Amino acid sequence: MRHPDLAAMRDVTEEDPTEVEAGQFNLNFVKLDGNVGCMVNGAGLAMATMDMIKLAGGEPANFLDVGGSANAQTVEAGFRIIMKDPNVKAILINIFGGIVRCDRVAAGVIEAFNKLGNINIPIIVRLQGTNAVEAKKLIDESGLKVQSAILLSEAADLVKQAVA
Repeated sequence: MRHPDLAAMRDVTEEDPTEVEAGQFNLNFVKLDGNVGCMVNGAGLAMATMDMIKLAGGEPANFLDVGGSANAQTVEAGFRIIMKDPNVKAILINIFGGIVRCDRVAAGVIEAFNKLGNINIPIIVRLQGTNAVEAKKLIDESGLKVQSAILLSEAADLVKQAVA
């Protein structure tokens, strides 16, 4: 923090506990009132993803930016945080692999899904960018109840079906 004297005045009891927890994993999280959980890398892509969810007939349940360091731990933390919301009917993971490789994110999704078990809501994963083809193959061959998409329009259709 640039101003430690100001940081010392922070009172986390005045903050949303879920947002505080997300911060411990370096996740940027804002709780919203919708039914589709979002896990995205980059604020701009997160905003576009939330717009796409609305166009598909859903409502974003959160803003969750995993940044450029998405790995199994951050994906698992993201899942745990999103699933605390009982209103979430589906989770959309939309990652553009520039800094972070898509296959690394896919492996994180699979590892987190296996660790958490019993995820009873649809998970839609759209990975585009570095190693996207390998990532889609990992997801598709994982045997998990996870749907993968390449195109944003395809992800939107899957979200629409999930919340219908």
